[in-house]
Amino acid sequence: MEYLSVGIIKDSFGLDGTLKVYCTTSQSSKRYMTGNKVFLNNPQTNEKNEQIVQSFRHSGLFDFVKLEGINNPEDAKTLKGYEILVIKDRNDLEKGSYFYSDIVGCIIIDKNKKEYGKVTQVEEYPAQLTLRVKRKNGKDFFIPFVQAFIKDVDIENKQITAEIIEGLL
Repeated sequence: MEYLSVGIIKDSFGLDGTLKVYCTTSQSSKRYMTGNKVFLNNPQTNEKNEQIVQSFRHSGLFDFVKLEGINNPEDAKTLKGYEILVIKDRNDLEKGSYFYSDIVGCIIIDKNKKEYGKVTQVEEYPAQLTLRVKRKNGKDFFIPFVQAFIKDVDIENKQITAEIIEGLL
């Protein structure tokens, strides 16, 4: 079974055991719908514990998630550093959309198959998503994840064909 990270628990919030979660998904409201199953991943043991979402709200960079059975700040604090996972389901994606985890690790090439580096992170900016690319011999560079630059995404072969213009590198 493949999992998708949707957040990292940073602390407790309030007196009822609500978790303050650093958001790593663009679909928080869908992932944390009341009754949904999520998995808490212990970073030391990689042990996953299934939980049920009781309530959710989003604010800025954080999701505030209440899970069944976690009812006080002390219990919530023991989960600090845990990652919240959901089962990865490609049916959740619209056509032309990708999981960030599928894009990370892709090699950036141009139309002539010249390699420029590997995607290390997908960054969200107000205007668009941007790919951070690590070059073999040099600084990272950024490519906006828009049709003007991204010509083809081949997740199966871990390659993204991009239009590399002067000034981008």
